[in-house]
Amino acid sequence: MAADDDFMSTDTTDISSAFDTTVDPSYYSSIYGDEVCDKTSILQFGSIFSLVFLSIVVVLSLFGNILVIVILAKYENLKLLTNTFILNLAVSDLFFTAGLPFWAYYNVYGWNLGEAACKIVNFVFYVGFYSSGVLLILMTAHRYVAVMNPLSDIVSTSGFYSVLASVIIWAASFFIASPAFLFTQVMDENHCVFANSFWSLFGIYQQNILFILSSVVFTFCYCQIICRLVRPTARRRKNKTLKLIFTLMVVFFVGWAPYNIVIFRKSFYLWKQQPADSEVLVAACESERPLDYAFYVCRILAFSHCCLNPVFYVFVGVKFKNHLKKMLKSYGHSTNSIRNRQSRLTITSMTSGEEFSM
Repeated sequence: MAADDDFMSTDTTDISSAFDTTVDPSYYSSIYGDEVCDKTSILQFGSIFSLVFLSIVVVLSLFGNILVIVILAKYENLKLLTNTFILNLAVSDLFFTAGLPFWAYYNVYGWNLGEAACKIVNFVFYVGFYSSGVLLILMTAHRYVAVMNPLSDIVSTSGFYSVLASVIIWAASFFIASPAFLFTQVMDENHCVFANSFWSLFGIYQQNILFILSSVVFTFCYCQIICRLVRPTARRRKNKTLKLIFTLMVVFFVGWAPYNIVIFRKSFYLWKQQPADSEVLVAACESERPLDYAFYVCRILAFSHCCLNPVFYVFVGVKFKNHLKKMLKSYGHSTNSIRNRQSRLTITSMTSGEEFSM
């Protein structure tokens, strides 16, 4: 990379070009050299931290979401709108999870998988990201209608409308995520980033808008539900429901609020700035160092939401817990039956004097 020579040949440059990505701190150093922006310690921290925690998130997400799909397929009516939302949320989280191993690899080795893989991984990742956000909004709104107006037709919708809702959700998610496929590329041989600062900003503010919209829907709907549940005429199980709602809101905001604040703050470095000398660039680089560390930590908190969704949106429900117990009992019963059958066959073969293998 000849960027070091370019920098040494001039004492002025554009600050915004030094921060042309918000997800890869090593990109700054590769352009302007370690003399200007030494990100070595941040990269070491990010590679180890991301590899360890993303691996945990991937394992938990795969286990939880696949288990949700199995239970739905085995015990539930998938034509109901509620179950359709849950099924789509599990699939969405699996899409999101599919991109995480690549980002863990990217943080350790850089991007050496080619531009086609860069585009596809980004697209799949963001399809999962945006579809998950849209589904959480719709599930919250559906729950709000179910509590506030339980006799509404929306509550019992099934069949064609469930399929239509799924088609619209995924079509919208594919459309919203399309810039991640169209405008990402491999730069300087091992950096998978948006092609320019405009699309980097577009991606950041798109995520911020989704978070703000989700926050407004969450806050309004759950506050209204809480007000309804605290009435004297509410059911006796209201305390448990209130705790669940409070937990859902806390987990959502703790997971996504810090991440969105950090990426919004980092977006300031992408706006066009006046040319600056090396001292100003060094100062800008140093001022962003805490944000780089915060980015890695907050990103793990946000990404872990894909493995927490099955816990808080499915398995806290009495119905799904009963399904899980039933499935485990069925598995235990079948295992015992196989063992008993093997024992009986072994005893028979021994008493008959014949060799038997299973």
